[in-house]
Amino acid sequence: MISQVLAGVGVASGIAVGGLLAERLSGTVALAGFAQTSSVLGAGLWAIPLARLAGRRGRRWGLAAGYLLALLGTGLILLAAAVHLVPLLFVGTAAFGAATAAGLQARFAAAEVVGLRYRARALSVVMWATTLGSVAGPNLSELGSRFGRGLGIEPLTGPYLFSLVAFAGAAVVLSVGIAGRVPVDQDQDPARPVTPVRATGLIPALRAGLRNPTTRLAIVAVICSHTIMVGVMVMTPLHMTHHGMTLDLVGLVLSIHIFGMYGASPIMGWLTDRLGGPAVIGIGVIIFAAALVLGGFADTTQGPVISLALGLLGLGWSAGMIGGSSLLASAVSDHDRVSLQGGTDALMNLAAAGSSALSGLVMGLAGFPALNVIAAVVAVPMAVLALRGLLVRPAVTPES
Repeated sequence: MISQVLAGVGVASGIAVGGLLAERLSGTVALAGFAQTSSVLGAGLWAIPLARLAGRRGRRWGLAAGYLLALLGTGLILLAAAVHLVPLLFVGTAAFGAATAAGLQARFAAAEVVGLRYRARALSVVMWATTLGSVAGPNLSELGSRFGRGLGIEPLTGPYLFSLVAFAGAAVVLSVGIAGRVPVDQDQDPARPVTPVRATGLIPALRAGLRNPTTRLAIVAVICSHTIMVGVMVMTPLHMTHHGMTLDLVGLVLSIHIFGMYGASPIMGWLTDRLGGPAVIGIGVIIFAAALVLGGFADTTQGPVISLALGLLGLGWSAGMIGGSSLLASAVSDHDRVSLQGGTDALMNLAAAGSSALSGLVMGLAGFPALNVIAAVVAVPMAVLALRGLLVRPAVTPES
């Protein structure tokens, strides 16, 4: 949890000004979005080697390496600003994305240090801790800019100095606080048997995972939840400003959305431990449906409706992410767990990058309601597999 707070500060501090820095260095708005895109792509690409490292050497090495890579990326961003080299900036933001990959894999590390019946709660609390840093990070932007100006460097690189300190702190905390190899829980719950996925590498683990009903549901739930959330969320500010809503209202709506994502995550973790992953994933589908229906009719409405839609969108993401992640933490053999988790996170981030890019095209061609309709289509596989998981293997309520 401590490392997640630190990492949240580091990631949010950089993301808050990354686009602005890219615009200033390149002199064009068109390249500003590439800073965020390269960071998202970096998170997806780094998830695989970090998971492989964690599988070979333990979680401590995998997570700490992610933050050290982000530390290197932050240094490249500072150098790029000093020499006005835009390509170097994008290389730096891609390495910066390793912090996001490590932060996502931390939820699985938390699940491995508790008993089987409490794994969903453990990973949900770690996800919740991210909120503290993510909220604090953007609020340090102005202070960081003044700090950078005082040091005689580009003011927009000032917040990245906070990222340097935060990532270094997260790496140290993980190196000291986590055992080299966490012993896996041996008292398996007979009500939730381990899924027999037998593979050695990343690609074989993903293939075997997709063949198995339980792990297929987990993979699809995580990827679809993130794809739906990112695709709709990134276009919401544009939709709101096109309808005359103020930037203050945009900020409020996004805050409600983030609170929906992380604020209720401990509740989703508790529900998952009580009801099972498939049931909570099904709840997430229902919440997504409500959010997308409200969003589809938001063209002629004011702030309260779009606020509710974005809040529910975040809540649906929380249910799908925690429900799916809990299955990946508990229903996979020890031999394949880390590889399958890393591969799922990689696919999730790459799908989100594609969703972010295509959502602008859909918005421009057909508008915000059509974007919500397409997002609803993405939720269909998640709904079908969740229903199948409930019917084929009824959720068993573990003892508290």
